[in-house]
Amino acid sequence: MKVKASSQRLQYLDWVRGLGALIMLQGHVFDSFTRPDLKDTGVWRFTQLLGGMPPAIFLFLTGITFAFLLDSLGRKPLSSKQKIWGALQRSGYLFFLAFAFRLWMWFSQFFAPWRDLLRVDILNCMGFALAAMSLTAVWKTARRAKLCAAMGLAIAFLSPVVSQMDWRGMPWMLRAYLIPDHNFFGFFPWGAFLVFGVAAGSAIRAIPEQAMGKAMAWSAGIAAAAIAACHYCAEAPFSIYAKSDYWLDSPALILTKTSVTLLLLSFAFAWTRSFASVGWSWVRQFGTTSLLVYWVHIELVYGRWMWYFKDALTLPQAAVVAVLVILLMLGLSRLRTNWPEARAWLDRAGWWMAPRLDEASGD
Repeated sequence: MKVKASSQRLQYLDWVRGLGALIMLQGHVFDSFTRPDLKDTGVWRFTQLLGGMPPAIFLFLTGITFAFLLDSLGRKPLSSKQKIWGALQRSGYLFFLAFAFRLWMWFSQFFAPWRDLLRVDILNCMGFALAAMSLTAVWKTARRAKLCAAMGLAIAFLSPVVSQMDWRGMPWMLRAYLIPDHNFFGFFPWGAFLVFGVAAGSAIRAIPEQAMGKAMAWSAGIAAAAIAACHYCAEAPFSIYAKSDYWLDSPALILTKTSVTLLLLSFAFAWTRSFASVGWSWVRQFGTTSLLVYWVHIELVYGRWMWYFKDALTLPQAAVVAVLVILLMLGLSRLRTNWPEARAWLDRAGWWMAPRLDEASGD
């Protein structure tokens, strides 16, 4: 059974997104539930090191899907203003989700400080970066791939410079959207991942389908070389910057995470094409409902629902809880994508009590 190219593309993107969701779930569980005295161990630090990858993955993939939208707009007989407006609508949707999520968390935490409503989280970063990138809707797809790659590099290499500038006169909320900060997802440096994703998505659209396998192989090779080069630069005794925090604004870290994401993308392309092109995949399942999983698990892990486990578990116990949370989120994801079948099964079992339309009408 052959799978269409467009389906394959969605499959490998969903697979990478699903892997990011899995890594995110374990990282958040270990962060929330592990005892404070165990948060200095090598195992816990490794879980958090892995947990630092999902934001980069999600931003990169958002850039890819945004590039697909821009390519689609470019193929339509629209004016430049109409193309930009179409791109801005995607940005507005993500801003809506971002503020809806913050409002939900504010209520669930029994009316936390009002500034929490304006916290710049990953969804805010996505919305802001997409708004900035909406102007690229007027470019041709091939040109967008090249220029966005250059823009991603510019954001990465300017991040330490921006970090060291004096921004005290700028309003705090605008600073949160722009300036590197351990507590927020500012455009510098996080926007680089999304811009690199736009470059990758534009390249995917510009490259003929029959050449995608070779392109992915080249991508993996370049990514591996970039990881080695970034490691060398990070360990070098000299730097082009007067000051740079590796875990906050270092171009080496940004390019390393981008390269790891490219490696995952290349692997997922080969995996879904050669071994998992048909049938159900539990990893890919997470990728189809990643936003739902993100929303619910944050409330579950950091909210009041599992308060008894907060900062109270050993590492093995936290691992067990992580597995249980992953299984629970997998069940929720499966229920979301198969709700009509699930409701039909509940109807047959007599467990669904909602009146049918024909019963309500008296027929």
